Amino acid sequence: MPASYAYLGPEGTFTEVALRTLPEAATRELIPYVSVQSALDAVRAGEAEAAFVPIENSVEGGITTTLDELVAGAPLMIYREVLLSITFALLVRPGTKLSDIKTVSAHPAAQPQVRNWLKKHLPDAHWESAASNADAARLVQEGQYDAAFAGEFAAARYGLEALETGIHDAENAQTRFVLVGRPARPAAPTGADKTSIVLWQRDDHPGGLRDLLGEFATRGINLMLLQSRPTGAGIGNYCFCIDAEGHISDRRVADALMGLKRICLQVRYLGSYPRAEVRPGDVQPPRLGTSDDEFMAAADWVARCQDGRF
Repeated sequence: MPASYAYLGPEGTFTEVALRTLPEAATRELIPYVSVQSALDAVRAGEAEAAFVPIENSVEGGITTTLDELVAGAPLMIYREVLLSITFALLVRPGTKLSDIKTVSAHPAAQPQVRNWLKKHLPDAHWESAASNADAARLVQEGQYDAAFAGEFAAARYGLEALETGIHDAENAQTRFVLVGRPARPAAPTGADKTSIVLWQRDDHPGGLRDLLGEFATRGINLMLLQSRPTGAGIGNYCFCIDAEGHISDRRVADALMGLKRICLQVRYLGSYPRAEVRPGDVQPPRLGTSDDEFMAAADWVARCQDGRF
């Protein structure tokens, strides 16, 4: 397998900045790709060891392009996550004034994060989406658009100026990125992990979603992401992308996954990996009756009952 990581490019994206915070990135060739799909496909094709892509932001929730690729494409697995605080700069060609700007560009996920600023300062500017924020900066450099919302760090890379900085509609906005590779044995639990899965219901019926969520609730498992995505099989047909607290080696998590496997049409396991925002000592202990020791004690009791040793 090549010692390289694919990432959403071109150079100068927030994705690249987040990727470089991983220690192992210093020992890999980092290769930019034009889209999330092409970066993930590079892993599927064996052209890259892993891909690093955005999956969620704190303003709009899950990034649908990435979720849909993980849902529908050949199976991949998440191994790491990184959180990055996001603020934008308005990048322009040297000499451009605010009054000169008629067109602006950025990745679609950026628009909800700068919408109010844009309405206040550039109400008549026409928005055009780009494959990434850095790609928008490149298009400004080439003269296709007047301005781009991107990281201030991208200005020098594309010969642009930051006309405005610190742009954000929501304070403390963050984007979550994930390192995705081919399926393999998950890393050992750290005590501060999350498990990602996708669920498909067998049929649409009253209380169907409650049944799925009940598998987590009865075992005291907290959910950190729940997002529905259309399956493409017609209106009203959805699957559910879920991030749950814990590791697949935790008895309560494994038990919940077994319960879901029994009642769902399909369950896709996307990995168990360390949480970026907490340390092991900060995680609340399992709810009463859901610790590994309590699961093991209960299983031992059932075994003794079966043997007539109760």
